[in-house]
Amino acid sequence: MDERVRRHAEVLVDHCTRVEQGDMVQVSAPKEAEDLVVALYEKLGEVGARPSLNWRLGPAVRAYSQAMDENDYTTKEHDLAAMEETDVVFLISGGGNAYETSDVAPSKGQAAGRANKPILEERLGTRWVITTHPTASGAQKAEMSTEAYEEFVWNAVNRDWAAQREHQAQMVEILDPAEEVRIVSGDTTDITMSVAGMDAANEYGRQNMPAGEAFTCPVPDSVEGEVLFDKPLIRQGREIRGAYLEFEGGEVVDFAAEQSEDALESILDTDEGARRLGELGIGMNRGIDRFTYNMLFDEKMGDTVHLAVGGAIEECVPGDMPFNESATHVDMIVDMAEDSRIEVDGEVVQRNGTFRFEDGFEE
Repeated sequence: MDERVRRHAEVLVDHCTRVEQGDMVQVSAPKEAEDLVVALYEKLGEVGARPSLNWRLGPAVRAYSQAMDENDYTTKEHDLAAMEETDVVFLISGGGNAYETSDVAPSKGQAAGRANKPILEERLGTRWVITTHPTASGAQKAEMSTEAYEEFVWNAVNRDWAAQREHQAQMVEILDPAEEVRIVSGDTTDITMSVAGMDAANEYGRQNMPAGEAFTCPVPDSVEGEVLFDKPLIRQGREIRGAYLEFEGGEVVDFAAEQSEDALESILDTDEGARRLGELGIGMNRGIDRFTYNMLFDEKMGDTVHLAVGGAIEECVPGDMPFNESATHVDMIVDMAEDSRIEVDGEVVQRNGTFRFEDGFEE
């Protein structure tokens, strides 16, 4: 087995989730990630954990979704019961056809999301991590050779996470006491939001691997302005390009997309909370230097900002602050590399992708 795969498994078990002897562990993965699953099981055996495995098969999901009446979606109580007994969850992506469910009605995705919400909420109470195993299909999406893509993924995973944490802490220190954040990019994005009273967090590899962002939650009714997400995303087997949102009083009042506008509408129609922002994330991983159609990587790029419609992140919202509830959480990316800035309480803290604490920052 490639030693880089073993190293990936070690990072997941020791750094991300801190698995202990006796922990009940769920592993969810596509068959294409078999090597990582084997390495993960080997490491879990050394620790003395108790894993169970769920293979994800895209064509089976498509067949079920096409046959299912959207009114029949209900919470899978056996899955919920299993999650209630689980300590650690590994969610591995990387294989299969990203567009497998492109011919499934978006409304069924909404229905499935609402039905799965109790399971999602239970999973968020575990020690969980999302990661990617490099495969030929992932390389094809990224327009890279398989070998180059493997090197890209493992270089992003096998980093000095203590140093990355220290780098990101500088942005967390700016965000945590902040009152207001403004994001401006070209003529298409100018959006403000209050983050007063919210906590900022440092994602250095606890729940995402690779990691690399500072994030917080906007006050739900405070978001004003418009934003054009100039990086595409794949959702429910559909590629959404040129997504545009306009906010008033914290709520999306207008939207459009150059491609798959119906898929964007489906996301926003999931529930009431899906038309409000649940996250502001600032990418800070300089080891991720190209767009690959994988949100886990793309949102961490050091010259991007991502905003998520839907559910807020519990660790960022103190008990006395309003919490945006939703069955969905969809990240979308703004490229901040050119003609862009981030302002915090009226002060520019990033210009054209460079932070004020980095070399090359222009006042």
